[in-house]
Amino acid sequence: MVRRLGRVGLMSFTFTPATKEEAKARIALTGPSGSGKTYTSLTLGTALGSNVAVIDTERGSASKYADEFTFSKLNMQTFEPAALIEALAAAAAAGFDVVIVDSLTHFWSGTGGMLEQVDAAAKRGYGGNSFGGWKEARPLERRMIDALVSYPGHVIVTMRSKTDYVIEENERGRKVPRKVGLKPEQREGIEYEFDIVGDLDLENTLVVTKSRAKAIAGRVVQRPGPGFAEEIAAWLGDGKPAADALAYRDRALDKNASRSDLRALHAEVKGRGLLNAAVQDETGETTTLGELIVRRGHEAPDETDGASA
Repeated sequence: MVRRLGRVGLMSFTFTPATKEEAKARIALTGPSGSGKTYTSLTLGTALGSNVAVIDTERGSASKYADEFTFSKLNMQTFEPAALIEALAAAAAAGFDVVIVDSLTHFWSGTGGMLEQVDAAAKRGYGGNSFGGWKEARPLERRMIDALVSYPGHVIVTMRSKTDYVIEENERGRKVPRKVGLKPEQREGIEYEFDIVGDLDLENTLVVTKSRAKAIAGRVVQRPGPGFAEEIAAWLGDGKPAADALAYRDRALDKNASRSDLRALHAEVKGRGLLNAAVQDETGETTTLGELIVRRGHEAPDETDGASA
């Protein structure tokens, strides 16, 4: 039996040569409470950029290090996915070249986070069935993750890991408990969204568990410092310059852009995977880059062919 492909069979797919472009850091740091996630994220962030913003969900804990690092902070009390999207759009508009989310765990299990979103959706429309709740809430999480990974600067997130105790023998031969971190308190597979993932222990030792940068893959780093960040920066900068979401936003808001210009821009942004990048429009409202381009296409003057963006 021959299965029809339908409309997808009419689509045109064009392959082009791959090139490496300059990139921005996408780093996740996991570990139990007390492992130094906040301090390490500030160490790396201030080494990667000069204008650092911290989205602080830990009751202002990052501010305890304001005497050692220079950064701006936004303290958050509720953790709806939409709130993080708006915060990222505001950070981009303000020109922060590094944004630290400390911690992303709150947007999973905190007040208003994903687990509460699922529970509310299940009760609201699915008779308490969590499967239906996930079906409704999952797109919210996807938009939040898209906003994170498409941010026009470096992104560092921290994630709490569940803790347990193991019994070990100390130097005196006595059995003593030691606190260890397990998997992060986040959805399964969250690590796939980041280029570099590191696990921190209570001695502030970082074990790189995932890295697209060969030079640091599998590395064990005692108290990661600016030198470690410089290695990451060297890998990120090894490529040709690339446009980011803010550059595309400016092109979308160009008053001289025609509908055909905006159609081409939409196709380019789609090819870069940035349609869901969180940006602010000309009025300061949060939107996605794709939605902004489409709206501007409808607003642009009619062209002789009558096409629309």
